[in-house]
Amino acid sequence: MTLRLKVGKKGVIVLPKTLRESYGIEEGDSLIVESGECIALKPEKRRVLSRLETELRAHTERVRALGVKGPRLGDLSGVYLEMEFER
Repeated sequence: MTLRLKVGKKGVIVLPKTLRESYGIEEGDSLIVESGECIALKPEKRRVLSRLETELRAHTERVRALGVKGPRLGDLSGVYLEMEFER
């Protein structure tokens, strides 16, 4: 995809909505600028911890609703990877 953007006052450029949506760029996000033969903008991925916690809790509840039972946190605390290869 090739786009032609104009540089405004103070060096400001506007990223089209379709690009922002495609790459998940929201107001206040940071972009990493890489330069060499060309200029590349990469969104800096960051997740808000509270949002991640909310998503994990919701996922856990969906899994429980399906009746899936698995190890609980700490069940494997005494197991070492090396023990698995010694057998």
